[in-house]
Amino acid sequence: MAKVICITNQKGGVGKTTTAVNLCFYLAKAKYRTLLIDFDPQGNATSGLGVDKNNSTLGPTMTEVILGTASLEDTIRRTKYKDFDLAPTTPELANAEVEITGMQKKFIRLREAIKPIEQVYDYIIIDSPPSLSLLTVNGMIASDYLLLPVQTEFYALEGVAQLLESMKLVMKQANPNLRLIGVVATMYDKRTSLSSQVLAEIKKYFKDLTFKTTIPRNVRVAESPSHGVPIGAYDKFSKGAKAYKELTKELIERTNK
Repeated sequence: MAKVICITNQKGGVGKTTTAVNLCFYLAKAKYRTLLIDFDPQGNATSGLGVDKNNSTLGPTMTEVILGTASLEDTIRRTKYKDFDLAPTTPELANAEVEITGMQKKFIRLREAIKPIEQVYDYIIIDSPPSLSLLTVNGMIASDYLLLPVQTEFYALEGVAQLLESMKLVMKQANPNLRLIGVVATMYDKRTSLSSQVLAEIKKYFKDLTFKTTIPRNVRVAESPSHGVPIGAYDKFSKGAKAYKELTKELIERTNK
């Protein structure tokens, strides 16, 4: 049975998609059958894996899945990496979110879509939008775990309390088994006192839920999406690649407890 993890933060630019893509890459490298669901209308996970999200011949995407006109299985495509599959999306997903507002089962559409393929994968990672939207709630309800990337910069924890309240609400009303698997500090720069102060705040707030691994601010990590590849394929010896590899090990340990 797949472990389903929703990577979310209502604040944009915190490394959410980068974390989703690279965790999937290293989970697959560790021989876990892995599916990345791009559930963010920006489609950055899709383009970050070299898929043209604006291609009219792309075929079924998460837009059709959420509208109920295609199955999740229909959208899945192999990436160039063994054991790593992608369910792509396009900007049309934003319109689909508006359309499902008046539909039945609007909060559990993703969970229902995942059910038929739960046995196929070891991990299913959902890259959700940077907002507390209907899509994000769908992601939470469909998941076993939430993973929260937090940027080590000013205002880092802004909005986090509201996100955690939303998580509690989802647990109470729709998914009692949901839990926060951990918080990962991203874009960490050990040369600045601000990064160190924010990291200390994150550890103080989340305690043992904070991953030991921090993701450094790294030019190679920033470059890799423009080449349509994860950092591990772009520059496996970079600091960013090593960090995501270590983070993946921690994640595997936590989900296998």
